[in-house]
Amino acid sequence: MKRRKLMGYAGAGLVTAFITTLSSESQANAQSSGLSVQWLGHTCFLFTGGGAKILVNPFRAIGCTAKYRPPKVAADLVLISSQLLDEGAVDGLPGNPKLIYEPGVYEFQGIKFQGIAIDHDRKGGKQFGSNTAWSWKQGGINILHLGGAAAPISIEQKILMGRPDVAFIPVGGSAKAYNAQEAKQAVQILNPKLVIPTHYRTQAADAATCDISPLDDFLTLMQGMTVRRSNGDTVSLSPGKLPENGEIQVLSYKF
Repeated sequence: MKRRKLMGYAGAGLVTAFITTLSSESQANAQSSGLSVQWLGHTCFLFTGGGAKILVNPFRAIGCTAKYRPPKVAADLVLISSQLLDEGAVDGLPGNPKLIYEPGVYEFQGIKFQGIAIDHDRKGGKQFGSNTAWSWKQGGINILHLGGAAAPISIEQKILMGRPDVAFIPVGGSAKAYNAQEAKQAVQILNPKLVIPTHYRTQAADAATCDISPLDDFLTLMQGMTVRRSNGDTVSLSPGKLPENGEIQVLSYKF
């Protein structure tokens, strides 16, 4: 894949500063109401709660995502981790969602977002550039989505990431993201209450071009952690009802 292929962002408005605030009372109520998380394939998820719909990493259906449905879902805000086709294909999204794609601090509809730069490869970013991990609190849940992180988490990055309630961690390897062992190390560093694995091989993959590994490679390394398996692609999360000792949540994609 060409390095950091630049996408066209027609129809997607860019969030460049702190915007759109709510009153403190309404914000507090919205931010404690829980969260619905829908897996749309690969590293793409839709987060609904706190009065907002946040879409992360829409992709183009090609290679490892070839047989997923294109994630053309309505959202208020779109976060992308890079401008590669498997996590930054924002063309054709319905409506006119706002878009954030660079590291930094932002606010949208009363929700604060922290974009944290971390290398997208094991060569200091020389192969696939920089990846943006996203940290925010929505519906009372502290979320960390690592996108396509491939480099170890530094002390400075860990300070910005904190201890997430839910961490979305790539596990399938390749040159662009953590393999199972690297994902395990990230779990140990972050100590999240819930881990949702991303970026692994499923039956959506084009066998001839997909170079990522299946989920079981990661789960085998994580023996000892409780694994929850959902019958569907969506999970509902509530503040105060998350496992303190850490569990893995696996969502199912309906082909």
